[in-house]
Amino acid sequence: MSCFASLAAAADLPPPLTDEDFIEFDVAQAALGQALFYDPILSGNRNITCAHCHHPEFGTGDGLSLGIGEGGQGVGPDRTPGAGADRVAKRIPRNAPGLWNLGARDLHTMFHDGRLSLSDIYGNGFNSPAQEWLPEGLNSLLAAQALFPLVAQFEMAGNPGENDVIGAVHDRIDAAWPILAKRVRTDADYGPAFVAAFDEIDTAQQVSIVHIANALAAFMALEWRSTDSPFDAYLAGDEAALNRGERAGMVLFYGKAACADCHAGSLMSDQKFHALGLPAFGPGRTRAFDPYARDVGRMAESNRLRDAYAFRTPMLRNVALTAPYGHNGAYPTLEGIIRHHLDPAGARAAWQRDMAQLPDIAWLAATDFILGADVLEMARQERAIAVTPLHLTDTEIAQLVAFMHALTGASVNTPAFGIPPDFVP
Repeated sequence: MSCFASLAAAADLPPPLTDEDFIEFDVAQAALGQALFYDPILSGNRNITCAHCHHPEFGTGDGLSLGIGEGGQGVGPDRTPGAGADRVAKRIPRNAPGLWNLGARDLHTMFHDGRLSLSDIYGNGFNSPAQEWLPEGLNSLLAAQALFPLVAQFEMAGNPGENDVIGAVHDRIDAAWPILAKRVRTDADYGPAFVAAFDEIDTAQQVSIVHIANALAAFMALEWRSTDSPFDAYLAGDEAALNRGERAGMVLFYGKAACADCHAGSLMSDQKFHALGLPAFGPGRTRAFDPYARDVGRMAESNRLRDAYAFRTPMLRNVALTAPYGHNGAYPTLEGIIRHHLDPAGARAAWQRDMAQLPDIAWLAATDFILGADVLEMARQERAIAVTPLHLTDTEIAQLVAFMHALTGASVNTPAFGIPPDFVP
């Protein structure tokens, strides 16, 4: 017991999360956000919702390494890529992250590559892909984030020629949002509901994409706040909240294993970028001048070579629910991603293609793993790895996994709003 006591006294255990750590949101606006989150009205072809890639049954992810977006059918690992002219044209380049605790006040950077952050560089409070065209009045970083999947071709907007939303996107990113806002405000149910929920508007004609984004943010922030895991109870003073194996994993996490060097603070993320050298596959999030499918991570946004192949440290509440793991979902288990952190080069060499959770898409199969054959690109990725290998025993790794499970909230299965009864995947 003295080991755990000395840890609590000397190591950097974070303070427990409290209500003060989260932005306040309006419940009536959140109820509107719930309806919109599960409604295809916000997609270009009206055939996909936010919930298709962020579903509660899969830890607010989709259970896939790389998702199947616009054009697909169903949810989760059973999602299919569609057929005919409406079939998917590309896998989503990165893993769908969980949505836990995204209403935290200290959160300042979002997306795997950090392309959205709090900043006044464009005079609107955010550094985002929309630059100076991001609308003003967004209530949070989360509200700004909610806007971008709506105008992403392979996520929700659709392919050129299919609808007016994607056509507007190709004119300029902000041109599509008024089209979606008009759909919502002219709906017989949504229009009056927005007037009732937002004090600053008097008629449905005043409903803008900002109100829609703010409602979505309110919903996600309230629905998926998670501060009641055994670890949270331990931080609040209940030493019996963790069993012996979980406590041993915590000691490793904040000590020998050095996990907290990056998974720091109450949110368990330094919100910085680190190159781990995850096995490469899929279409990549290519830049306009990239000659092949690859993903250079943060460098694509910062244009700094030192950021090559680096990705944002994820937060860890409910991490046991959000498999697969990594920016591209390379590992199906917590043990796998932990072992990669301990020995990236060795894990890359041992990685097998069947570890990727990729539903079969016959017309994309030829390119799913083509990047691995590029010797020069693989060498560049390996040189960028910024992790010093560390040996842990199998027992210690199992203890870390146990601690990861102790980060699962007690109330994850009893959210404030839940899935609407009329949601049909």
